[in-house]
Amino acid sequence: MASAGDEDLVASKTDGFKVGEKKTVEEYAKLERELRHSVISLTAQIDQNDESLNRWKASLGISNSPALPVDPKDTRRCVIHSLALEVPGRSDITIDLSVPGALESLKSKPFSIKEGAKFRMKASFRVQHDVLSGLKYLQVVKRKGIRVSKDEEMLGSYAPNTQEKQIYEKKFAEDEAPSGMMARGHYEAVSKFVDDDDHTHLKFEWSFDIAKDWK
Repeated sequence: MASAGDEDLVASKTDGFKVGEKKTVEEYAKLERELRHSVISLTAQIDQNDESLNRWKASLGISNSPALPVDPKDTRRCVIHSLALEVPGRSDITIDLSVPGALESLKSKPFSIKEGAKFRMKASFRVQHDVLSGLKYLQVVKRKGIRVSKDEEMLGSYAPNTQEKQIYEKKFAEDEAPSGMMARGHYEAVSKFVDDDDHTHLKFEWSFDIAKDWK
């Protein structure tokens, strides 16, 4: 039996698009070496410390920094550490998911958002074992059982974290809370993080209230 929100929490698909063959970190590193050798053969003038080259390597998820130690019993590829609501001029509302019971409290203890306020969500997460391809955030919001919005945010692809880059933080697109007397009230949401392989890394239910002012 499907759980709440499963029928809505489906990532959009582009007609004719097929997910490319996945590559491991080692395969990306080998590709980088082969491409570097070809370029050097043609120009013989590439500076290994050139900033643009380093940015290109980073875009491929290639780093010379040692990998973070990973518990071999922890098979998760993406570990969400925290979720936060960022509002200009106010302290972030942060949920530390490493705290026992944190996910469960998201639904039973709603937070308030002032009507018309601009805000954005952000997530901190760690990637381990292998490259994470096409991470997305999906969210469905309902009021009194009726769906009022569905959002999909592409977060990107990531290499496993290293000693140099121990955590990733991704800020979502800015949003604006609805306003007016009819918009005020209680809302319930279901969200999940999913990748190109339709593997769900985290799914949770939460709730919030749209109020006339901050509480």
